[in-house]
Amino acid sequence: MSDFPETGAHLSQTWAEDDRREPPRIADEVTTLTSFLDWHRRTLELKCAELPARQLADKAVPPSALSLHGLVRHLAGVERWWFRIQFRGEDLPMLYYSDDDPDQDFESLHGDFAEALASWRAECDASRKVVAEAASLDETGTRRSTGEPISLRWVLVNLIAEYARHNGHADLLRERLDGATGH
Repeated sequence: MSDFPETGAHLSQTWAEDDRREPPRIADEVTTLTSFLDWHRRTLELKCAELPARQLADKAVPPSALSLHGLVRHLAGVERWWFRIQFRGEDLPMLYYSDDDPDQDFESLHGDFAEALASWRAECDASRKVVAEAASLDETGTRRSTGEPISLRWVLVNLIAEYARHNGHADLLRERLDGATGH
């Protein structure tokens, strides 16, 4: 919760069900990075809350193919790709992606949103486990495209940036769908 005063029209409204904890201002590096990432993960979840499946799949900002359902599917794949496949080197299938259909995370929105959300949550939990089991943020994996090492620190910062970018998209989509705004 924010420590800003609740008065004043200049402040953005928050979501009614907002239970996010503001990341600590003083903490070790792992706690700081994981707290910011979890804050962004919860933000995405809040942007999807209380909407029917039809609206979650609505590509509300044409000509963009983005939808809230698609963002959840995409970020489930991103979590798996960076933490488990790239960093840890696990041999896992891609989620919502194939060379024949690379945009299926956003384009092929058949299927239940609750299943996509459960898949995303499971990938977030798996990512948290990868971080918890790492010896340090300096531990490295291998970037598949270049063979170069990538540190866990880099993966965490990259994911924070990815979520921040897509939460901006989610803001626009949600406002377009039902007028709801908030941070």
